[in-house]
Amino acid sequence: MQNGMHTDRERCVRAVRSKDARFDGWFFTAVLTTGIYCRPSCPAVPPKPENMVFRPSAAACQQAGFRACKRCRPDTSPGSPEWNLRADLVARAMRLIADGVVDREGVPGLAARLGYSTRQIERQLVGELGAGPLALARAQRAQTARLLIETTGLSMADVAFAAGFASVRTFNDTVREVFALAPSALRAGVPRKNAPAHPATPGTLALRLPFRAPLNPDNLFGHLAATGVPGVEEWRDGAFRRTLRLPYGHGVVALTPNADHIGCRLTLSDLRDLTVAISRCRRMLDLDADPVAVDEQLRTDPLLAPLVDKAPGRRVPRTVDEAEFAVRAVLGQQVSTAAARTHAARLVTAHGDPVDDPEGGLTHLFPSPEALAELDPGSLAMPRTRRATFTTLVRELAAGTLRLGAESDWPAARAKLLALPGFGPWTTDVIAMRALGDPDAFLPTDLGIRRAAQELGLPSTPAALTARAAAWRPWRAYAVQYLWATDSHPINFLPV
Repeated sequence: MQNGMHTDRERCVRAVRSKDARFDGWFFTAVLTTGIYCRPSCPAVPPKPENMVFRPSAAACQQAGFRACKRCRPDTSPGSPEWNLRADLVARAMRLIADGVVDREGVPGLAARLGYSTRQIERQLVGELGAGPLALARAQRAQTARLLIETTGLSMADVAFAAGFASVRTFNDTVREVFALAPSALRAGVPRKNAPAHPATPGTLALRLPFRAPLNPDNLFGHLAATGVPGVEEWRDGAFRRTLRLPYGHGVVALTPNADHIGCRLTLSDLRDLTVAISRCRRMLDLDADPVAVDEQLRTDPLLAPLVDKAPGRRVPRTVDEAEFAVRAVLGQQVSTAAARTHAARLVTAHGDPVDDPEGGLTHLFPSPEALAELDPGSLAMPRTRRATFTTLVRELAAGTLRLGAESDWPAARAKLLALPGFGPWTTDVIAMRALGDPDAFLPTDLGIRRAAQELGLPSTPAALTARAAAWRPWRAYAVQYLWATDSHPINFLPV
């Protein structure tokens, strides 16, 4: 898929006429005669081509005065895969906006995290997306508000607060402008059988997370469950559950794979963290990926094609906390999955913040880098060299001299990691793949990858395999999932 698809008018018209859901989130169709905007797969009769204009974002449509279609609900499309594929300034800004940075820190805070001036950020976002950071954040607040109005029994004042609006009046005005309905009318339009109710547990919300089909849940949930840290993560009643460290408080999430969506049950200590929690869960499950584009590319290799055809739609299992994953990657160096979980569980018990979980067995948040930087290195049951790797990493993370969050520059973060003692290509690339979210990260030295390559007839030496994998770019991280899946390890199977 090419950057700026909305500029390819002929292609956009074809997508709208065929109601192709693959393009939902890539662009939006604004209809001049009705003043509404739609997703490409809108079930309504397509307008005449001369009445269509195409915009790269919902925010751009809203800024131009178009309101959201009540039938196809374009504001609930999966996010554009572009922001997970790219590592440039606009992509990093979009990841930060999705993480709620503009709501918490304003545009100056966004610019400071990215190392650019507010004017540069504004110019780049408007140039590519037709809307600046404030308009993009406003569109996100409107989407969160609609979600809460229609799926919870919260009062409108609580909805406004949770969605990030500064006042109830601003909330009311925005909802009317974006959806052409008052908040109360939006709630009244929900079918009675789906009407929201007050949850039994305060602060608990049940949501549906959309994705582009196909999605194979086996390795995605299998990996998260098999490597889960006791007290922080668990598989219970068909759902992956874990604790979340969030800007205003903490949360517990239960994520359940379904045929057409991921069920998401969130319990939050502060409802202002809702948007951030959703964004991080979507990122962990790689829900904004474009599986059709990924699989088409990987199928061009005749030795990979059978693996893709057998179980298409594999996602890369990622993380809700990049610093946590980096720490766990070091704990897992040269030890089994079980041993890595044991090491992590000890740290959690000794240094994690306790949480209540009346619905399950979760007990703690994973320790912050600041807490880990203060521990006695002698208390770590690991070789001296790995202890040095661990303490150097947590010190850099705690000081902010190593950034692995949504704002991170992937090449710079890789270089910084490789410069740390004990960080070789494998550890750096697994962090790039699962924490930074680089879709092209590759692990040619991984034992499981080399074994799978040998069995399939692919080159098994790192250099030769890397040369062969050039044809899989920019999706080598997904090729890793298909290759890993040839093994009988528990990470490859949906827990029962």
